[in-house]
Amino acid sequence: MNFPYLWLELLLPLVAALDFNYHHQEGMEAFLKTVAQNYSSITHLHSIGKSVKGRNLWVLVVGRFPKEHRIGIPEFKYVANMHGDETVGRELLLHLIDYLVTNDGKDPEITNLINSTRIHIMPSMNPDGFEAVKKPDCYYSIGRENYNRYDLNRNFPDAFEYNNVSRQPETLAVMKWLKTETFVLSANLHGGALVASYPFDNGVQATGALSSRSLTPDDDVFQYLAHTYASRNPNMKKGDECKNKMNFPNGVTNGYSWYPLQGGMQDYNYIWAQCFEITLELSCCKYPREEKLPSFWNNNKASLIEYIKQVHLGVKGQVFDQNGNPLPNVIVEVQDRKHICPYRTNKYGEYYLLLLPGSYIINVTVPGRDPHLTKVIIPEKSQNFSALKKDILLPFQGQLDSIPVSNPSCPMIPLYINSPSHSPATKPSLFLFLVTLLHIFFK
Repeated sequence: MNFPYLWLELLLPLVAALDFNYHHQEGMEAFLKTVAQNYSSITHLHSIGKSVKGRNLWVLVVGRFPKEHRIGIPEFKYVANMHGDETVGRELLLHLIDYLVTNDGKDPEITNLINSTRIHIMPSMNPDGFEAVKKPDCYYSIGRENYNRYDLNRNFPDAFEYNNVSRQPETLAVMKWLKTETFVLSANLHGGALVASYPFDNGVQATGALSSRSLTPDDDVFQYLAHTYASRNPNMKKGDECKNKMNFPNGVTNGYSWYPLQGGMQDYNYIWAQCFEITLELSCCKYPREEKLPSFWNNNKASLIEYIKQVHLGVKGQVFDQNGNPLPNVIVEVQDRKHICPYRTNKYGEYYLLLLPGSYIINVTVPGRDPHLTKVIIPEKSQNFSALKKDILLPFQGQLDSIPVSNPSCPMIPLYINSPSHSPATKPSLFLFLVTLLHIFFK
């Protein structure tokens, strides 16, 4: 028996049972604040900004050290309700929070997850849109957009073409948030279909657009991540539950293959924030009846938990100089999968690379120096809630303060602008155009 946890349970008041109803802003805030107060040792509640109407964009962090970054502890995030009328994800994340905090110290899997991960949960990125829905509809309502009538999942910088829309307060808040944490893995939750969609959402010839797809350098990892979620959802994995929608083999699709999308959040996360993100479409109906919420939770609980665990794939570590000083802004990438916006160490010299089992050559590059190559072998069976740890010592004398470091941030312009992307051959086919029209409201 774990006596410390037993005493903790006796001392802490329990969170009132979370019902399966839709929680508007006031109710959601009350629940989050109660959790943060009653489980202060493993949670931290804060707002990353405000919506157009001044509503807080709340984020609850769950982890053994929720208020500060710890070396070697990866950051994970879930974001829901980008479209205010897509409501299932919002409620699922509230129930996920409840499940995590009430099972800490009781369920070994959840306890290990909380001990080894900082889990950031934003139940609603578009609270104004949610509150604007007066008459729920399965397919579309005025609450889809934010208060300024902008679709937030078309509002981010795009790596493939200029996205000249006005950046909204909610979008800017998320972009700023991504710079404050070293997020490794993420998912955003939507409704209107039943599928796990992986990057890219937009594309050019160089990423496979001629084949009606758009693949990242980490396509093997993204397909694995999408299958990890879909395979544990009994309805999603069928691929054909939404009778009036497309069929998705095994409940998985490449975003561009479904339909091209400009300014999406998952592409922005992957390219500019070094965070692997997929999009989870969780319900055929965008705003289903409340009595269906328990079944959505039952169908998604295992997937939500298992997906978080994937933040511990691959390899992680720190890069040091010869004197043991951690080195920030050093490029660390697998030799044969370079990112168009190079992945770099954070301010603590940390790097995280999500990789499937196999042998890889890691290329560590400091401006003005020869590349440093390191071989790593990711075992078939991952370590218990930890990626393979591989610190890298660079053979340089002293600190690198005097060595010029190139600008670690990538410009907010289409980074694929010089790729062969604007010839007629690379434009979406007529089929893709029709698919876009049919499914424009689903993502």
